[in-house]
Amino acid sequence: MIDINCDMGEINTLLDNGTYEALMDHVTSINIACGGHAGDEKMIRAMVKTAKEKKIKIGAHPSYPDRKNFGRYEMDITNEELSISILEQITRVMDIATEQNYSISHMKPHGALYNKAANDESLATLIGEVILSINPSLPVMCLAGSKMVSILKDMGLNVLRESFADRTYEADGSLRKRTLSNALIVNPQVASLQAYNISKNNKLVAHDGTEITIQSETLCIHSDTPDALKIAIAVNNKLNRSQ
Repeated sequence: MIDINCDMGEINTLLDNGTYEALMDHVTSINIACGGHAGDEKMIRAMVKTAKEKKIKIGAHPSYPDRKNFGRYEMDITNEELSISILEQITRVMDIATEQNYSISHMKPHGALYNKAANDESLATLIGEVILSINPSLPVMCLAGSKMVSILKDMGLNVLRESFADRTYEADGSLRKRTLSNALIVNPQVASLQAYNISKNNKLVAHDGTEITIQSETLCIHSDTPDALKIAIAVNNKLNRSQ
């Protein structure tokens, strides 16, 4: 069964209205914002506590240190500054998890950091070096089919190839930019069908109709996608029924 992951800890409203807690009933792992693009220690503690209660895996979700733009744009930042920021973000989640007698199971970059690192050798290597300095056995989620997969594997790191239920793809296997039309899949049935095809057939259909072969160990649903909870329920039901 493929892992279903969800980016969380980013929006206070989704904590207060119970969306995060509800989503955790339909995913198997979560990626917790570390304060770079969103989140704070109070939010992280809440996410870790609930995930532990529901016995699902947690991971750190670091980004460019850019709360203003939610980490969705590349930053003009030195490698040293970025390395320190990523290290501090991951350590923040690790320390809070340790306080609650829990531990992180993976790391997943966020937003522009994730997308650029997918095919930028220098940035992927920088991220890999940070992980090596923290815990060489900590798996890294990265875009299935991207250069980052082989770069990190060559560094001796464990990789979780990731695909997406609620995002559309370009023909080259990259995610369609959020600034373009139809970048998000907000229909639960369409999202669940894409999840099924990825999980069972290692296939998906790109935005232009091109069929793409894709192999992944984990499937993402974004908690801030409209109707994310309905999508998570539909995906979970579709995959469980098809076992």
